[in-house]
Amino acid sequence: MALERLFRRKRPSGENRDVPELWTKCEACGAGIYKKEFRENLYVCPKCGHHHRISAQERVEMLADPGTFQEITRLSPLDPLGFVDTKPYGERLKAYQQETGRRDAILGGTCAVGGVPAVLLVMDYAFAGGSMGSVVGEEIARGVERAAEEGRALVIVAASGGARMQEAALSLMQMAKTVMSLDRLWAQGLPYVSILTDPTTGGVTASFAALADVIFAEPGALIGFAGPRVIKQTIRQDLPEGFQRAEFLLKHGMVDRVTDRRRLKAEVVRVLRHLHPGVPYASGV
Repeated sequence: MALERLFRRKRPSGENRDVPELWTKCEACGAGIYKKEFRENLYVCPKCGHHHRISAQERVEMLADPGTFQEITRLSPLDPLGFVDTKPYGERLKAYQQETGRRDAILGGTCAVGGVPAVLLVMDYAFAGGSMGSVVGEEIARGVERAAEEGRALVIVAASGGARMQEAALSLMQMAKTVMSLDRLWAQGLPYVSILTDPTTGGVTASFAALADVIFAEPGALIGFAGPRVIKQTIRQDLPEGFQRAEFLLKHGMVDRVTDRRRLKAEVVRVLRHLHPGVPYASGV
């Protein structure tokens, strides 16, 4: 018997030799990434720079100063139309709520962002594709009003597949509601920063997400109203390379800056401190 066999460590049955749960794979380049490093890098691939989608809670932790976030989004959706497709809308809502632990597709609260008092609203793509129904529109309108009343800046992180069609016209009405609510903020001279992430489409793009004082976008984010396939079929023409991606929209003036997620908070803070009338601007921030 070889000597090394006497001292060979026995592995428990079923144990995976490679411990794959410690690693993940970049969905863009396929590179293996150590999960701890991936989290510390804010879910940006260290090999190719691809920005993976992150949860609403992780967005809050990334942007709000530690210990300052107080949630204000507490509304729950209804099913006023009794809508049924392959399953009742009410059942879909319950499934989304159980899956995400959230009432609807938005998480918001008061907080400080780099010391600047703010209302931070983050859309949750994991809940019904971030679709904007009555609750999302109402929470955004209330958040805007809260910012105006308390002299806070407004920061909205958009991530949406568009309107929630199970609510029909009630969903589409949220476009007008959210846009009109911004008048109160602007009357107070308070800043509004919009952050467009992958994807930001449909009625969200066509309303509040595109009306900020400063619009940031993450690299490679899909941003638009209708999808590229629908547009191509409608106009019967090939679309330019990179059409509806953040970099294309920056070049054509729809967004102000495409910013790496790892530098995003610093740049948002700089803008808020420059624009907020009650906060002295520090050029070295």
